[in-house]
Amino acid sequence: MPMNPPDRPRATQGDYQVLDPSLLGRPVHLLPKFARRFADVLGTAMAGPGGRRYWGAYRLANLSFERAPEEASLRWLAVDGPLGTAAVAFERSLLLGLLEGRYGRKNAPQTGTPGTPRDTSAERVTATEERLAATLAAQLAEQLHACVADALADAGAAGLDAVSSVDPLTLGAPAAASAPGKAGWVIRVDLRCAHGQVQGQADSHCWIGLDQELMAHVLQGLMDERSSTRTARSSEPLATGLFVKLDGRLASKEITLAALFELKVGDVIPVSVGRADVLLDESRLFTAAVAEHKGKLCLTSFEDAE
Repeated sequence: MPMNPPDRPRATQGDYQVLDPSLLGRPVHLLPKFARRFADVLGTAMAGPGGRRYWGAYRLANLSFERAPEEASLRWLAVDGPLGTAAVAFERSLLLGLLEGRYGRKNAPQTGTPGTPRDTSAERVTATEERLAATLAAQLAEQLHACVADALADAGAAGLDAVSSVDPLTLGAPAAASAPGKAGWVIRVDLRCAHGQVQGQADSHCWIGLDQELMAHVLQGLMDERSSTRTARSSEPLATGLFVKLDGRLASKEITLAALFELKVGDVIPVSVGRADVLLDESRLFTAAVAEHKGKLCLTSFEDAE
């Protein structure tokens, strides 16, 4: 899929991308398009006066779809909405950095060598930190629901006029939730501190998990948008027809090279004619039944080749 690749050790095996069979046939390859749209919305909100109040000097660096992270230390907060449930998790160092930037760094612990990851395991989780996580989770869920609703409205999705705009009051309060499954999709948000960034220091991250209902709405918006584009293009008449050549393979038989060289004129090769293969440039597209019509062999009862 042409999207920002997830971390290789977790989402790939060898050099190939792991696919989710349940999403085959869905416009998964268009997810980067939705990610760019959501990045524009979220980046603008974070840079605004209201966003700077909570996000401080952190700014959006990148946003991409990936598989759910396998980190047991993450605390997930679920926010229910009209389009589904979004589960949000923050890196502990991000929350502590936001708190220290807001309330000062007098009591900030020493992090050791600049550029090294901060060890937060020994730091106590405060009520202020939990309130900040809940507030930010609600903000991210609200922005995501609004972006999905706008995408559905732009694509002309049927039956979704009632959620063309998302009211924050329709979102539930953040509540503790379990981590998404390994096969679940999440949006990874990479954040960078604009002030005091140490050279070589890694970005901070938070994740937004999408349940099946919310993910289905994201894909529906992309699919309807693609369908509407195709409809607009198909309204233009083609100057000529499009012709393709299909080949029918009635029967095939494998024999050894020695047996081939021993064949003589008059020898009979026994074969049985079952369903024929229908090929397009040697690619097997269909299988078909062989029938006779007015002295000619014909192909009928086409079925997709698995």
